[in-house]
Amino acid sequence: MIQRLIATSMLLITLNISAQVSRLGQKLMFMAETSGTVSSKNTAPFWLSANRWGLSSTEKSSGYIRGSISRPLSADSLREWKVGYGADLVVAANHPSTFSVHQLYAELQHGKWLVTAGARETEHEFSNQALSMGNMTMGRNARPIPQLRIETAGYLPLHFTHDWVSLRGMISYGWFTDGAWQKDFVSPTGIRSNHSLYHAKSIYVRIGNESKSPLSFTGGIEFATQFGGEAWNLTKRDDDMSDTNLDHVKLNNGLRGYWNAFTFGGNDPNDGDFSNMEGNHVGSWLGSLQYDAGTWSVRTYFEHFFDDHSQLFWQYGWKDMTWGIEAHLPANPFVSAIVAEHLSTRDQTGALYHDATPNLPVQISGCDNYYNHHIYGCWQHWGMTLGNPLLISPIYNEGHQLTILHNRIKATHIGIMGTPHPTLSYRLLYTWMRSWGNYWMPLVDTLHDNFMLAEVSYTPSFLDGYSVTGDIGINSGNLMNDCVGFSLTLRKTLHGK
Repeated sequence: MIQRLIATSMLLITLNISAQVSRLGQKLMFMAETSGTVSSKNTAPFWLSANRWGLSSTEKSSGYIRGSISRPLSADSLREWKVGYGADLVVAANHPSTFSVHQLYAELQHGKWLVTAGARETEHEFSNQALSMGNMTMGRNARPIPQLRIETAGYLPLHFTHDWVSLRGMISYGWFTDGAWQKDFVSPTGIRSNHSLYHAKSIYVRIGNESKSPLSFTGGIEFATQFGGEAWNLTKRDDDMSDTNLDHVKLNNGLRGYWNAFTFGGNDPNDGDFSNMEGNHVGSWLGSLQYDAGTWSVRTYFEHFFDDHSQLFWQYGWKDMTWGIEAHLPANPFVSAIVAEHLSTRDQTGALYHDATPNLPVQISGCDNYYNHHIYGCWQHWGMTLGNPLLISPIYNEGHQLTILHNRIKATHIGIMGTPHPTLSYRLLYTWMRSWGNYWMPLVDTLHDNFMLAEVSYTPSFLDGYSVTGDIGINSGNLMNDCVGFSLTLRKTLHGK
C-alpha cells in the first residue's frame, strides 16, 4: 500500500514538473565519484564505515563507483512552487549489495510545506552531520529508507507571539528494503523479516527571535516505528501456553497496522497474554540552547532516547542521555568548528522487567534492551543501526544474528574541523567507548575501544569541480579488531545553468 502511495505521489509531482518542463533541466547538478578502502585487519576501522548513510563497507577492502543527478529546491527560490528531484546509483565491491539505488526521490514545496517521495539522505538538525557521533533515533548510519514524507519547510512562526515561538513538524510512512539481504545474512534459525514498513513523526518548538535576540531554545520529540511485513523464527514468551505457530508470521499490513503505528496501538503475535504495542517503537526527546553572535556561535544540547514507553516520561527518571556542546569559531585558518559529546545507555530503566499478574499485580517496565526487538531483530537497515553507530551494528556479528550485542555503553566523543586554505579542509574524530554488553548477554569483563579518524580534502583551483579526500582510520582496544585503514575518494561535480 505505502509503495503505491509513494509511486502515486512521485507521479503527481512529476506531472507538476512536466507542466513546467521549460525549467526542468535548469540548475542541475551532476556528480561522479569513486572510492576505495583498505585495512590492515579483517574489518575496516570504525569511522571509515559508520555514519556514511550505509554507503560504506565493514570489509577489509572495498570500493564503489557512484553517479548522481539532482535538482535542488533552491533552483526555484523565486517561485511559489518549488520542484526538486534526484537519482543516485552505486556499483560496489565487497558491499552488502553490488548495485544499489542509494537515492531516488522527488520533492515539491509550496510555501512552508514540503512533500518528499522516495529515498533521500536527510540531515538531522540537532547534530552536526560532519562531527557528531550520531543521533539515537534517526541517524545517518544506514541506507535511506524509501518513504512518503510530509513536513514543514523550516519553522512556522506563530505571529500572535510576535514570532518568538515557531513550530516544525514531520510525518512519514515508508518501507524497509533489506529483506533479501537479511535472508542471506541471518542463520537459518535466526529471527528475520521481510517487507516490513516504516513510520516516523516529530514535532519541535523554537523559542527565540533571531532579529531581536541572539539566544534561542529548541526542543521536541521524535518517534520512529517498524511494523508490518512478515517474520520468521519468532519465539514465545515463557508463560505463553498457546499453540500459535511462530515459524512464519504475516504481520498487520492493512490500514489498521498504519493506524496502530501512528497511535501506538495493537499488539504483536508473540505478546501472549500481555499485549504491548504493535511493532518496534523507538524515540527521543531533544533540546538545545544556542547563542549566535554572528561571527561565532555556541550551542549546548541533549538527547534522551526511549525504547517503547518506559522512559517516555519521568516515571523511572532520565539516566540515559547524550550531552553535547558545539562551537563555531570566528573565521580563522585553524579551527572552524568543535563538537564534544558524552553518551550513556547503561541504565535502560534497570535490569528487571515484570508484567502485572493476578498473583503479583505490580508492573515494572525495565530491561529496555535498546534497539533490540523480538520480531524485527533490531533497529537496523542493511545491517547498520538506524541510530547511533556506537551501539555496534549487527553486520559485525560473527554469529550473523540481528542483535545489538553492545547496547549498554558509555562514550566520549570529540570532533574538530577547519579550512587552513580555500582549497584544503580537514576533519578529526576521536571516540572512546566502554561496553557492558546488554542485560540479556552481559559481559563478564567490560570491553573498551578507541576510534580515530583523520580526513583531508583537497579541491584544486586549477581543476574545476574536482576534489579528492583521504581518510585514515584507527581502532585501538579490545572491543573490535585493532586495525589501521585508509580510504581515498575522488569526486567530480558539474553544475548546470
